Amino acid sequence: MSGPGEPDMASLRQGHRKLRDEIMAGDSRALDRQHGLGKRTARERLELLLDPGSFVEVDLYRRHQVHSAHLKARPHTDGVVAGSGTIEGRRVFVYAQDFSIFGGSLGDAHASKIHKVMDLAMSTGSPLIALNDSGGARIQEGITALHGYGGIFRRQVAASGIIPQFSVIMGPCAGGAAYSPALADFTFMVRDTASMYLTGPDVVEAVSGERVSHDELGGADVHGSRSGVATLVYDDETTCLHDVRYLVSMLPGNNLDPAPRTPECGAQHDERPSLAELVPAEPNRPYDMRDVVAQLVDDGAYFELHEDWGRNILCAFARIDGELVGVVGNQPMVLAGVLDRVASQKAARFVRFCDAFNIPLVTLVDVPGFLPGTEQESAGIIRHGAQLLYAYCEATVPRIQVILRKAYGGAYIVMDSRSIGTDLSLAWPTNEIAVMGAEGAVNVLFRRELAASADPGARREELVAEYATQYLHPHYAAERGLVDDIIDPASTRMAVAAGLAMLREKRHRPAARKHGNIPL
Repeated sequence: MSGPGEPDMASLRQGHRKLRDEIMAGDSRALDRQHGLGKRTARERLELLLDPGSFVEVDLYRRHQVHSAHLKARPHTDGVVAGSGTIEGRRVFVYAQDFSIFGGSLGDAHASKIHKVMDLAMSTGSPLIALNDSGGARIQEGITALHGYGGIFRRQVAASGIIPQFSVIMGPCAGGAAYSPALADFTFMVRDTASMYLTGPDVVEAVSGERVSHDELGGADVHGSRSGVATLVYDDETTCLHDVRYLVSMLPGNNLDPAPRTPECGAQHDERPSLAELVPAEPNRPYDMRDVVAQLVDDGAYFELHEDWGRNILCAFARIDGELVGVVGNQPMVLAGVLDRVASQKAARFVRFCDAFNIPLVTLVDVPGFLPGTEQESAGIIRHGAQLLYAYCEATVPRIQVILRKAYGGAYIVMDSRSIGTDLSLAWPTNEIAVMGAEGAVNVLFRRELAASADPGARREELVAEYATQYLHPHYAAERGLVDDIIDPASTRMAVAAGLAMLREKRHRPAARKHGNIPL
């Protein structure tokens, strides 16, 4: 029995339950303000993201230890809800910043909680998901807040290529905090409520005199279509978190685990005659590469990334005969599918992610070359094109190239050609692989002859036909061993599925080195 004045177990338990319930409930007025901004609370978001009843919270009672007149309140959790749960039964670690407490600002205790779940994610080989809704560094804590951000960034870099990292922007993400989403593998943003920038509108106006809104400066559409920082953009939090769950469920938990598979569905015997109708034989007629992908993959289902950025190339996850693959394809509907600096950078990052997590690559080629012009050259198209070249050359996963139509010049090489290490190169009978198209080649090779001809137009047509017959016939590359097979378009799904099965046990022993020096 307890002595006089000493608390007994029942009262201790009651006090503990009361405190815990109060922390979990939060401040009703602050929560109402959050809802008034069109945003869910941190805990409501976690309920949508994770399997029901799976969340295990850590550091619920954590409070900052700053004793200052400028920071009198000491609420529990310190503005971030952190812990672990499951998605489709698979373990993930997660933290959700709580804007209702100190505007979700990051101080020492807040950062320490994030560091803890990041360390646990790494030690267990589990994906990490960050739900960002924060005003940035907590000014009252000074340099310790900045130190906290540094600890996050260092851990993200250490985890890169080992566990998948997801950043979900559901409110402000300003200043140094914006580097965390930039380091993540996938960044999701919600329109109207999410914003991300290094310097806010007030600073921009003070420095440059330019007046700009939060949305104009760093809204979801800005980062989804112009900067490329946002991988995916959504109109609402529910759809956004649903797709986070979907993507997490597709990917491996770490670089040593295989990606989840679905049952084989007979892809090696699945002829698709519609493929022969989707792609025009004429090399300059456009078509939508998405239609080709839909016929190639299981159930026509694929998950496209950066849909509104670098639209002349397509990057998507899909399954072929139950196996997860990364699909890269030129998009003839946009800029005729040329490679430019943005498309090269977009595809390079995707290729490197797939390689890091042992996801086979299928590359669909229909490329007339690199985009010419002074703007592209001065903006670094050589450097960005080299990034894609480097990414493919470095990749050790199974790689299959399918050449649908055009494959000209350096762009042919860069799009995972045999010369840079693709394992299996397939081509349709419509393939044209050359330094350049017949028209361009004739203009270069026969410039003087055409100038002296009595009928330059007729002579050009003759020379173009001769060049195409000699150098652009569909078996030219196959005769030289640079294409492994010329396939019927209708059998593409069958051939790719068979190729993936053939390459499934591929092994590679890399040369000993610290790391290469990719042209960033």
